[in-house]
Amino acid sequence: MKKALVIGAAGNIGKPLVKYLKEKNYMVREVDIKPGWRDGYYVADITKPADLMEPFDFEPDYVFHLAAMVSRVTCEQSGSMCIDTNLYGTQNVIEFTKRCGAKLINFSTSEVYGPDMEVMEEDADVCPNNRYGLSKLLAERLVEYEVKQHNLDAVTLRPFMMYDENEDLGDHRSAMIRFAYNLYHGLPIEVHRGSARGWLHVSDAVRAIEAAAHVDHYEAINIGNPNVHSIEELAFLICKELNADQKLIHVVDLPARMTLVKRPTLKKQRTLLDIETKVQLEEGVKRVCAMIKKRDGK
Repeated sequence: MKKALVIGAAGNIGKPLVKYLKEKNYMVREVDIKPGWRDGYYVADITKPADLMEPFDFEPDYVFHLAAMVSRVTCEQSGSMCIDTNLYGTQNVIEFTKRCGAKLINFSTSEVYGPDMEVMEEDADVCPNNRYGLSKLLAERLVEYEVKQHNLDAVTLRPFMMYDENEDLGDHRSAMIRFAYNLYHGLPIEVHRGSARGWLHVSDAVRAIEAAAHVDHYEAINIGNPNVHSIEELAFLICKELNADQKLIHVVDLPARMTLVKRPTLKKQRTLLDIETKVQLEEGVKRVCAMIKKRDGK
């Protein structure tokens, strides 16, 4: 039986990934900084090497490294914590992964591309314009160095706009979740003028993440949905699904250090991972709105 260690297992991607890996007959152990008490779960801070010793005694075949400090805003507010977690923490994970001879699936971000690329291609030069993207790009460089110089077996994934109807609510979450919550409760939302994204449902994302474990050489791979929609279209779809007042949609200019349009190339996702997205925007909106109604039904 294949053994997988999921680091960042209590997060919005980690939780469904753990579930999916178990369905695929992996023996799974979980690591996260969030307190938890269950079999196979370890509380650990990836910036503290001693915390990682016991989880890696499991001797996994695959290490899915999802732990990070995320969010453009949060990483600007706490730069030292961002660099400590995303760089030093990643180096710790790399060292333990090498010691047990496992394959590392390193989770990066689409923020590494920055705002100036019309089409975001993995092999192009990238130039992030916020600390979050910069820290994750530097973490990618650490992984690449270890691959070339110390024979680390690894793959890097750059996800685009992942969402899950069951994810935790909060201001830090994606526009999909925040829009649905606010509009359901009669609260206004801000839509960035001219912005557009492709939305990747978690059920498609976890298939891509698991498939990355079987790529036999190092690659940086975009994972996302090829169907890009304007954020205004998303807002109006949610309004329609919730029967909300469209006057709650306020169109504003793009804030600093954000990217207006994210349009990834996904050839590697198709050819290396053999993944085509199944859940498209309209179905995703229905799922999210149904869950918001279920959670917060009046």
